[in-house]
Amino acid sequence: MSLIRRAFVAGGGCSSFIGKFHPDFIWKKHPDFGTKENPTYSDYIKMVVDDLIKTTGVNPEDVDRLYLGNFVGELFVNQGHMGAALAGAHPAFDGKPAARLEAACASGGLAMLAGLDAIAAGADIVLVAGVEIQTTASARAGGDYLARASDYVRQRSIDDFTFPALFARRVKACYEAYGLSEEDLSHTAVKAYANGNKNPLAHMKAVKMDFEGAMTSPKFLSNEDLQPYMRMSDCSQVSDGATALLLVSEKGLAKIGMSQSDAVEVVGRGHAVGSLFKDSDPTVLTNSSKAVQQAYHSAGVGVEDISVAEVHDCFTVTELLMMEAMGLCKKGEAGATLRSGATGIDGTLPINTGGGLVAFGHPVGATGVKQALEIFRQMKGQCGEYQIQNQPKYGLTINMGGDDRTAVSLVLKNG
Repeated sequence: MSLIRRAFVAGGGCSSFIGKFHPDFIWKKHPDFGTKENPTYSDYIKMVVDDLIKTTGVNPEDVDRLYLGNFVGELFVNQGHMGAALAGAHPAFDGKPAARLEAACASGGLAMLAGLDAIAAGADIVLVAGVEIQTTASARAGGDYLARASDYVRQRSIDDFTFPALFARRVKACYEAYGLSEEDLSHTAVKAYANGNKNPLAHMKAVKMDFEGAMTSPKFLSNEDLQPYMRMSDCSQVSDGATALLLVSEKGLAKIGMSQSDAVEVVGRGHAVGSLFKDSDPTVLTNSSKAVQQAYHSAGVGVEDISVAEVHDCFTVTELLMMEAMGLCKKGEAGATLRSGATGIDGTLPINTGGGLVAFGHPVGATGVKQALEIFRQMKGQCGEYQIQNQPKYGLTINMGGDDRTAVSLVLKNG
């Protein structure tokens, strides 16, 4: 889908993503337990909006529209109607159009698309954010909440932890179809944690993961058929956090005093959705592939043009399947491609340089927005220890909701 008006990312703000094992997360074994509390969803929204205003220099009065990605606020924090929560992040937003977007783990990506649609429709400055709090419930209760991203009636009973089981099913199918191995998944986890250890905002910044640790990580599913195919090291994190970025038109760039060289242009977009009521080939991310091809087509580029990517790695197998979906390698070759170092920070196409969902963390509604902001930060040399060596010209994002039921992909070009 071509973009009717040019749209640019002008910067933004991202909180730390925190949860169990993060040094700042307050839980029962933390020395501050009982005296301090973790930030609320509204704290996170205000935090990233304030950071966005500071880093972009935008006058809040000039913001035309606001969009927020959030999946299950009603369950984790007993709060819906979160478009109004984003409008409450600054006094200047009072009375402005604001809305919440929901597409499971692709909620942030859907908010990005809404922002791009607003630019196409004539808005000049649009604030897009995402937030999720997931640490207010036990692991089992949270797993049940997140299972709403599946076909709940049909799939909830697969395991107490529905989504790890659904992706264990993909692992099993890939083992049987073309010899994907635990070693491949372990190398993927090690890369994620190594990148996250360099990222001060990462949930797992203080947790080390070596190959032996990944190989011997506990298996936790109760489904006996799927239990061998999912380990703790293969899973993304149950995180709290938020991200916000500013989308602007050419006129909006001038209004905030930026040139095109200061910004990153969104030159391609893709959005594909499959039926919730049936499953596709477990060895292929069908809708993610469709969304990527749409994004490539609208941008007039191919995978050979991409210099950095942020892809949805809710589980280690997902990153490998995403590599195939984006056309980086043929089916069954992702493990070997990753082991070659091609997707490392110093590789030919770095993927998930800040640690991805496995190590940076996965506050569900924020992920799709974070991905775009991470591409912006890499393009502008703002990633510190995990900055890639060469300045990228084109970057790719793929944000997925549910078991590849919703996919959003963007191609971004350095100004």
